[in-house]
Amino acid sequence: MKRWKVMVIGAGGTIGRAVVAELGERHEVIAVSRHGTPLCVDLDAPATIDALFDAVPDIDAIVSTAASVPLAPFGTLSDGGLARALHAKLFGQIALLQRAATRLREGGSVTLTGGRFDGVLPGGSAGALANSGLEAFVAQAAPELPRGLRVNVVAPGWVQETLDALGLQGPKGTPAREVARLYTTAVEGTMSGQALHALTGCQASRATSNSPNSATAAAANPIQ
Repeated sequence: MKRWKVMVIGAGGTIGRAVVAELGERHEVIAVSRHGTPLCVDLDAPATIDALFDAVPDIDAIVSTAASVPLAPFGTLSDGGLARALHAKLFGQIALLQRAATRLREGGSVTLTGGRFDGVLPGGSAGALANSGLEAFVAQAAPELPRGLRVNVVAPGWVQETLDALGLQGPKGTPAREVARLYTTAVEGTMSGQALHALTGCQASRATSNSPNSATAAAANPIQ
């Protein structure tokens, strides 16, 4: 297999670290995070995406694991709050793909991060909107990409390490290393316009409660 130059954005997170380890076995991996050094990027600030491509040319593949949407009850969502939630998860990753379309090497790929929205999660309406929109966007944008480029989206669901760290219990989550293999499949495969879903449940609870509080749930949000 060809050794590719792969950039992983969000490399400091639970999933990001697992993706770096998985892809690093076969490829050159450039790890990037919001507060990393010497390379950093903020998907909410498109200028930092441009600067990143200027600093690291000739990329074969990009993996984004950085985006998330906090949980918030529907009745509390202001117009501005909803716009910020969509910008953080949806528009930032779209901006990344737009720039990658002109900067990646021919035949390269972009793998974005969505989330599970097939179950009901209190406070998850904004996340469901962002993630379902991202999947639909990827499916429609894929045929329009130039130079043989590909784009896919991974929906991780609950990650076991996050559930363990937060003391949440319920249906087991997917270990981060297994989630990372979905990203590897997207990077090394030939598919485009596809959504790869981890097979985990969408409900979990604290050992002392039937439902997680909003702060805890936001950190382990399966529709992140």
